[in-house]
Amino acid sequence: MNPPVPLAKLLPVPKDLTGRLALAGGGLFLGQWLLGDLLHVPGGGLGVLLTGAGVWWLSRGSTPPRFQEPASLQGWIARCREVLDQFETLEPDGDVRRQQLDAVVQRSGPQRLALVCVDPATCPQQGELEQALAGAAPLTLSVARPLASAEGSRTWPTVLQEQELILFSLAAPLLAEDLLWIQQLPEDQPTWLLVRSTAGESDRRCSESLLAQLPARWVDRVLVQRPDGLLRDVLQPLRRQLGAPIRNLQDTRQRLLRDLHQQWQADLERVRRRRFQALQQRTQWIVAASVLASPLPSLDLLAVAVANGLMLREMGTLWGTDLQPDVLREAAGQLARAALAQGVVEWSSQMLLGLAKLDGGSWLVAGTMQAISAAYLTRVVGRSMADWLALNAGVDELDLERLKREAPVLVAKAAEQERLDWGGFMKQSQQWLLHTT
Repeated sequence: MNPPVPLAKLLPVPKDLTGRLALAGGGLFLGQWLLGDLLHVPGGGLGVLLTGAGVWWLSRGSTPPRFQEPASLQGWIARCREVLDQFETLEPDGDVRRQQLDAVVQRSGPQRLALVCVDPATCPQQGELEQALAGAAPLTLSVARPLASAEGSRTWPTVLQEQELILFSLAAPLLAEDLLWIQQLPEDQPTWLLVRSTAGESDRRCSESLLAQLPARWVDRVLVQRPDGLLRDVLQPLRRQLGAPIRNLQDTRQRLLRDLHQQWQADLERVRRRRFQALQQRTQWIVAASVLASPLPSLDLLAVAVANGLMLREMGTLWGTDLQPDVLREAAGQLARAALAQGVVEWSSQMLLGLAKLDGGSWLVAGTMQAISAAYLTRVVGRSMADWLALNAGVDELDLERLKREAPVLVAKAAEQERLDWGGFMKQSQQWLLHTT
């Protein structure tokens, strides 16, 4: 057995522009009158544009894709390398991440086991534990410092994630602090609970009382030690698990790769969001300019559909997903229907009307209102799509059936986030109007 290694560290538009803006928006009123008064199509403004053929264009069906994720060590290695390639495309950072990946892939034995406790008095002596585990397999035994909360917050030491196995030593009956620490144990961290029973209590009774306090994951993972019992006999199940070092080391590499991938995905998502914000702002004003300048609702419809479609396609590239036209239409259709159903356009129109009442020579004429509402809808749909792509990062195909279920929640969350930045959006709108007119 190798020597013990202590885990110590463990902005308003001039009023003379109003006439020009009104003229630019006159065509939209004519189209709205044709649709509303003559053809009796309910709704107005951008709602008319999107409720009709726009939603039809966006929502033609496609075959639901299958969700897939790595299920093996080689699968996780390949997936991590894909993420590295995406980083190289968006934001190269040299060889730091590649070195992290190589360190995990090349990780070898011997196995590592850490003894953890809250109260040092519950821990067996290190020499006694070494003797109880002797002969099982080559092993490095580490003794961690006692777990301690910081300002009432309990965080499992990240250094312990590199251990093949954890032996958590406790004493019966379990205290509230013990249970809180057990809740913090990562689900994928192989851990055994070594519980010292009270004098005169049978192993069966102690086990039953412990399991009544613990989640189902601890069934067959509790080792009860009587005050007078032999530790080697108690640790027999742990010794059997240590007897499969190749499997244990491979499981650890796979778990570390999963954690590394999760960290990289978070970093990559931040890079993608920065790129998306520029794309979102560019697209929303393309849509707004098209709606403002277009004399016919049908052309507005085409501008909104095409501009949003191009944005979503570019987002697919940004998130490393090849969005096919049918999948693109279906995904955008689900989000558009959810946005319309939740009154995103109505809310933005009402907010613009409120601003118009506050401005006597209001620059918020009809065409401008529709243009800005179109831009706002584009923001919400774009953010919803970004959230969905982030949730599906790394899959071979996008799960549209899942999107159908999650679209209302995605849109509601995106709309709420955009409403929080309504002031910033209006400042951008004023700057765009100044530049456009």
